[in-house]
Amino acid sequence: MNTIELKNRTKHFGLRIINLVNHLPNTQVANVLGNQLLRSGTSVGANYRSACRAKSSKDFINKLKTVEEESDECLFWLELLEEANILKPIQLAELKKEANELTAIFVSSINSAKRNLND
Repeated sequence: MNTIELKNRTKHFGLRIINLVNHLPNTQVANVLGNQLLRSGTSVGANYRSACRAKSSKDFINKLKTVEEESDECLFWLELLEEANILKPIQLAELKKEANELTAIFVSSINSAKRNLND
């Protein structure tokens, strides 16, 4: 997957998170979890774009680590929404799958960048 495709994929992920949060029930718990999910979900794409403009390989790796953390954090908030019975598993399955895939992509990218740095 090239940089442009991944930029688009992370932006689309953020838009899907926005849509999900907009449809959460208006309860105190859903609002708190939704706000956390909204922050981490939209920051995946923003931080990936920042990583693409890194000034060095080390800077790139550090910025990608932030992207990895944010995508994994999204999964945590999605799991809480499910396990707190705020949303049904079927409503979250695709977003959880995407959060897992994005996290795996960024872990792999970090590992590749580290290997290339050490070569």
